[in-house]
Amino acid sequence: MSTAAFHISSLLEKMTSSDKDFSRPRLPPGTSSGRLLPSLRSQVCFWRSSELLGSPPVPSPLRFMATSDLMSELQKDSIQLDEDSERKVVKMLLRLLEDKNGEVQNLAVKCLGPLVGKVKEYQVETIVDALCANMRSDKEQLRDIAGIGLKTVLSELPPAATGSGLATSVCRKITGQLTSAIAQQEDVAVQLEALDILSDMLSRLGAPLGAFHASLLHCLLPQLSSPRLAVRKRAVGALGHLAAACSTDLFVELADHLLDQLPCPRTPTSLAAVRTLIQCLGSVGRQAGHRLGAHLHHLVPLVGEFCNLDDDELRESCLQAFEAFLRKCPKEMGPHVSNVTSLCLQYMKYDPNYNYDSGDDDEEQMETEDSEFSEQESEDEYSDDDDMSWKVRRAAAKCMAALIGSRPDLVHDFHRTLAPELIHRFKEREENVKADVFGAYIVLLRQTRPPKGWLEAVEEPTQTGSNLHMLRGQVPLVIKALQRQLKDRSVRARQGCFSLLTELASVLPGSLADHMPVLVAGIVFSLGDRSSSSTIRMDALAFLQGLLGTEPAEAFHPHLPTLLPPVMACVADPFYKIAAEALLVLQELVRAMWPLDRPRVLNPEPYVGEMSAATLARLRATDLDQEVKERAISCMGHLVGHLGDRLGDDLEPSLLLLLDRLRNEITRLPAVKALTLVAVSPLRLDLKPILAEALPILASFLRKNQRALRLATLAALDALAQSQGLNLPPSAVQAVLAELPALVSESDMHVAQLAVDFLATMTRAQPATLAEVSGPVLSELLRLLRSPLLAAGVLTAVEGFLQALVGARPPCVDYAELINMLTAPVYDQALDSGPGLHKQVFHSLARCVAALAAACPHQAAGTANRLVCDARSPHSSTGVKVLAFLSLAEVGQVAGPGPQRELKAVLLEALRSPSEDVRAAASYALGRVGAGNLPDFLPFLLGQIEAEPPRQYLLLHSLREALGAAQPDSLKPYAEDIWALLFQRCEGAEEGTRGVVAECIGKLVLVNPPFLLPRFRKQLAAGRPHTRSTVITAVKFLISDQPSPIDPLLRSFIGEFMESLQDPDLNVRRATLAFFNSAVHNKPSLVRDLLDDILPLLYQETKIRRDLIREVEMGPFKHTVDDGLDVRKAAFECMYSLLESCLGQLDICEFLNHVEDGLKDHYDIRMLTFIMLARLAALCPAPVLQRVDRLIEPLRATCTTKVKAGSVKQEFEKQDELKRSAMRAVAALLTIPEVGKSPIMADFSSQIRSNPELATLFESIQKDSASVPSTDSMELS
Repeated sequence: MSTAAFHISSLLEKMTSSDKDFSRPRLPPGTSSGRLLPSLRSQVCFWRSSELLGSPPVPSPLRFMATSDLMSELQKDSIQLDEDSERKVVKMLLRLLEDKNGEVQNLAVKCLGPLVGKVKEYQVETIVDALCANMRSDKEQLRDIAGIGLKTVLSELPPAATGSGLATSVCRKITGQLTSAIAQQEDVAVQLEALDILSDMLSRLGAPLGAFHASLLHCLLPQLSSPRLAVRKRAVGALGHLAAACSTDLFVELADHLLDQLPCPRTPTSLAAVRTLIQCLGSVGRQAGHRLGAHLHHLVPLVGEFCNLDDDELRESCLQAFEAFLRKCPKEMGPHVSNVTSLCLQYMKYDPNYNYDSGDDDEEQMETEDSEFSEQESEDEYSDDDDMSWKVRRAAAKCMAALIGSRPDLVHDFHRTLAPELIHRFKEREENVKADVFGAYIVLLRQTRPPKGWLEAVEEPTQTGSNLHMLRGQVPLVIKALQRQLKDRSVRARQGCFSLLTELASVLPGSLADHMPVLVAGIVFSLGDRSSSSTIRMDALAFLQGLLGTEPAEAFHPHLPTLLPPVMACVADPFYKIAAEALLVLQELVRAMWPLDRPRVLNPEPYVGEMSAATLARLRATDLDQEVKERAISCMGHLVGHLGDRLGDDLEPSLLLLLDRLRNEITRLPAVKALTLVAVSPLRLDLKPILAEALPILASFLRKNQRALRLATLAALDALAQSQGLNLPPSAVQAVLAELPALVSESDMHVAQLAVDFLATMTRAQPATLAEVSGPVLSELLRLLRSPLLAAGVLTAVEGFLQALVGARPPCVDYAELINMLTAPVYDQALDSGPGLHKQVFHSLARCVAALAAACPHQAAGTANRLVCDARSPHSSTGVKVLAFLSLAEVGQVAGPGPQRELKAVLLEALRSPSEDVRAAASYALGRVGAGNLPDFLPFLLGQIEAEPPRQYLLLHSLREALGAAQPDSLKPYAEDIWALLFQRCEGAEEGTRGVVAECIGKLVLVNPPFLLPRFRKQLAAGRPHTRSTVITAVKFLISDQPSPIDPLLRSFIGEFMESLQDPDLNVRRATLAFFNSAVHNKPSLVRDLLDDILPLLYQETKIRRDLIREVEMGPFKHTVDDGLDVRKAAFECMYSLLESCLGQLDICEFLNHVEDGLKDHYDIRMLTFIMLARLAALCPAPVLQRVDRLIEPLRATCTTKVKAGSVKQEFEKQDELKRSAMRAVAALLTIPEVGKSPIMADFSSQIRSNPELATLFESIQKDSASVPSTDSMELS
């Protein structure tokens, strides 16, 4: 027998000990008492002491300890029970449930939970049968224990979604007994317990009980009319859970029953019955509100009338029902918004027992009195147990929050109607209600927040701008209403104020500057409040930190003498969380009050000593929490960086402390970041006292595996090299440089970029130190340049380093030698081996050659001549020619006019080369060189476009490069000629050529937008189809993701351009959709306010048009061609982009109608709509939940479709990809909490589990989604 088995058997023996059998515990052979469980060891000691004293022990402690040890054993994952042990343990625990000792009973119930996962199904069923039998017992204690036991077992059952049938079989066994217990109204206690268990079971495992839903519904509905309130309440909860899981027919039956039972509001028979029915509606709304949409046109007016009855509990229930309807069915509640709004406004101020007008004077008087006396007086006067009005007000505030949150399209109206009333109710006397009033106003603020990328239009006011203007007008009212609340005795009230003001400051930065006296007084009051918990002080500090980031520094200047002492007191607070938050505030204070990029306005002298002393005290302490240590180091870094010239005698100790923290493994990373702050400071502080010791420590960090530490160290070294270049000890610098070659590697491009940046800085500061490492570094650098993965930032850093090498005096490396090293990989290739290297490598090498030529202007002409010779030579390989042309493209602007005629001839000849790579490089070079010498090259280029139709495509590419690289003013003399030439080629047959023409037109418009952009109107009105599509495509190239001077002008024309969605030509509409998608993706502010007009046109393009589908005969076969597919696909791509940037402007229900159609469309569109559906499930789950039953069917059809046996391989691959994409959508839908209760989804989930192929696919998708890393950007500061 194993030790574990012996333990179980020994424990069971202890449990079976009768009151008269006091047998001594036996140890297994060869086992010492030290190897037993703790409680068994205590039992052995207990028995031995009992024997010595001669008194028999009490049996209950023995059974209690044995049961406790059994629970410990069962909770271990490693324990395995054989069949005999299972039977014995189950039998014993069921026996202990009837134990005379209550503590033993409680422990036995707790053992049932872990036991469920350790025994076989039939043993679980045995447990359930016994518990159900005990529930009908005459003994109240046994009934209670059985009820707790059943809840414990149900909570531990594996969900049906895991594929286990245990939950289903157990629930079916329980359900029949529970319904009979509920139907028998003889014993209310049994009824209540059964209803509780049924409610738990339906909430977790409602879907598998589909066969019992009808009987459960017919069992529960009569309980709504029970004479006992407790029974009615539990029946309401159970019906809510049942409504979420039952079939549509049963749900309709439930809804109709509730509607039929509701009496006429003018002549209600029983208020208690009405309350129960309204509460049931609220419960159904909360659990399954997405299914109530079709019934709301009957329900809402009825519930609204019941609100007018004189019963506070009924009013609360009605408002709670409205809240659920608004959250779950915002679209269907649209017609009732005005009625619900008026009810919320009416009942939010419903307080018949309090006169607020006289209350203000009373409060002022009460504040002067003793706090205890005034609290007692307040309780005597207003705290009436029968006053339920506060619950009505709270329900109204919550309903208002749901209303604001569910209708972002009505925010403008809400600011006009709701905001003043909410602000007026900030004076609410009841704490719970006040918190919800604050919450409703915060929801309004969040809905008002400008969308990402929003730009306020000065010429043309927008809806967002109007909302912000209205909010700005409310700020004085908000501050006035909160002035007293900020000094309220209630901590919760002050926390609500800080939350609201934080949100207000983030939505309207700078709006609180004029009200700083009130805010500072409130912050100081809370920071000095030591009578209550520390939470309020932390909230006040967090609010102050946010305020320093959003309000101008000048607003704080007069209040700094008041504000700084309490912050300093918090820095010294013994509670680590307060100290850490205060150090963060102090850091932000230093950064805001004395910024480095502007002249100092405020004299720091009166404050710097106090701030330095407080921070140094925290920095010197070694027994601090890690967070406080890191914040103290960071704060000291900011202090030294911003005010180091005023620290006086504290400067050197501060630097030495930072050096000391560098040596500590726990604090080295924040210390490195603090040192960087000091080094980049424009104060140019003298860091000699620490440099000699700090550099070797930093060098050692470059060898560490911690990536964040390496990145921070390289940033610190670069900052030190820039600020202290000549002061850095050469020997210490050599130690650092020796570590760098290993970091210049493509394995980590970011580290490589920072390392090269530091090398460039050191080359400029101390060129002599590079002598020893230049060879190894260049070797790694050249290897890095040959990487096709080279990032643009790394390439820029390499260019800077190479320029520093040849620019030093004397040069660290000879110019010619460096050019040869760079070009050697290309020149050393065999003649006919082709380019060999990746295309990106040629561009990287060409950029480096140009950088060297720019650093040595006297060598540039010679380099250009050599490149022209290499390009012209018939003996040059393809790779050499490509590199030569790409280098000329970069060097041409540097080398000056030179032998331009010869260069033109070489470039034109190369355009006829048989090598595509050479032709492309020559085309690129012609444009880039021409941009540097427009008078000579541009007329030549335009002439060649006219004269050489076969090479028109390449020459247009050259023109595109020239237009992009040249200065706009230098292009103006040629604008008309270029415009005429381009529009002559808009009707070309090749789509690729028209695309290049469109890009050229776009670049040309940027030369003179006010003059050229209006010309597009004429072309769109009079041009032929190809011209119209080319113009629209050209507009797409005017949109960039960065602010541009053309944006205001473009905004005024964009509505006219979007009218092309009604163009009869398919290609024009497709081009318009591509342009719209670019605008939505890159600059949504251009189109956001036009969406009401654009969206109907966009949705029209998502529909399948039968007149565009034709059959093409291909020999004996007929092939169906859908000419509208590309346009539909472009429309769905626009819809996906709208989800990312304009979600607030979309009617999601209408949007989903078209997504639903796309789920049944062509392969490409289905792939897109599956992704959109997954995104919608995450962004707005409520509308998706409403129609989940309809969305499941196309997903099911996709997953169960079989490809014909004789199909080609591509068809199988397409179907597999469709299935995988559909499964991803299913997995996303299942993340919505209530989706699992849908019967159709439950059925589909069961179908997936029963199909091995689908089950395997679904599991792999779930694993993939679980292993996806976070996309949060890494902080590298």
